[in-house]
Amino acid sequence: MVKAGERLRYAPDHATPPGVSLRSTLVVLGMTQAELATRTGLSLKHVNQIVQGTAPLTHETALLLEKVTRVPAKIWNALEAGYRDHLARIEDRRSLEGAANWLKEIPVRELVNRGYLPESSDRGALLAEVCRFFGVANREAWETLWRSPLAAFRKSPTISSDAGAVAAWLRIGEVEANSIQCAPFDAPRLRETLHEIRALTTAQPDDFEPRLKKLCGAAGVAVVFVPEIKGTRCWGAARWLTPTRALIQLSLRYKSDDHLWFSFFHEAAHLLLHSKKATFITTDRFSDSAEKEADSFAASFLIPQQYESRLRELSISDIRPFAEEVGIAPGVVVGRLQNEGILNWNEGNSLKRRFEFVEK
Repeated sequence: MVKAGERLRYAPDHATPPGVSLRSTLVVLGMTQAELATRTGLSLKHVNQIVQGTAPLTHETALLLEKVTRVPAKIWNALEAGYRDHLARIEDRRSLEGAANWLKEIPVRELVNRGYLPESSDRGALLAEVCRFFGVANREAWETLWRSPLAAFRKSPTISSDAGAVAAWLRIGEVEANSIQCAPFDAPRLRETLHEIRALTTAQPDDFEPRLKKLCGAAGVAVVFVPEIKGTRCWGAARWLTPTRALIQLSLRYKSDDHLWFSFFHEAAHLLLHSKKATFITTDRFSDSAEKEADSFAASFLIPQQYESRLRELSISDIRPFAEEVGIAPGVVVGRLQNEGILNWNEGNSLKRRFEFVEK
């Protein structure tokens, strides 16, 4: 499912300093600035600066004005706060516009199409929305937040130039995970739960998706399915959102059951075996020692070692009975045989199930 993000906020391009309202009030009262200064105990210079908008209208001054003009202090304070907020936003927009080239790194159109960014031709407003989407104040904060998680990913020869797309895909996973209730992470419970999840490989998506999310949530893991963004080439990702809350994110790349389930168990392995400080992103070609260890875990969990000796003896006609005996989907067996070179990549694919994302 695609969760629509917030639409563009209304932000007027002008704001009236409270001094304008003060000047109008003085006209209505028939009072000069000099008389106001005398009645409030402020200097005439200070009153004039407030009227001109060059001096801030403090809470103390608002109370003085309330006594003299009978306009409540909260109104003067609100006028001042709105004006200062507007000035701050103008300055923030100017600083963001200095990072306009950053938009070229972000898959803006994809995020707009998915409802996470608003449609806008205003570059400054769009930059602000990109910051809100990523939950950062500026580009510098974005670089700091994502540089470390993507460090290993950038070593891959496949997508070193697509860090923006990967960051956007990962961020969508975070946003989606926020709506999932999870218990504190429990490693023994997750290991036990994986046996029950393994049996779900034979179920239909409408059955296994809610069950998978519920089982993992009870073990402290949020599971989200996020279609890949062009340029990411990610199968899945595993990381820690907090010290007690983990995330497994799956892209459904290749759209077949063998890839889906292998990816899930691969990412679960990272949570059980590897550092909480790392973000693990699984791609087509990149493989280090941690990735290889996760591959081995997933392969052995799906087809336990006691069955491995029989794999090389299987013919196409043997796959269904073998899968039923082992208790997994036939497509998972086909994927394993293809990966080990026992079957060619074009053999046995009719036994795999194909999945597609459906908007709800």
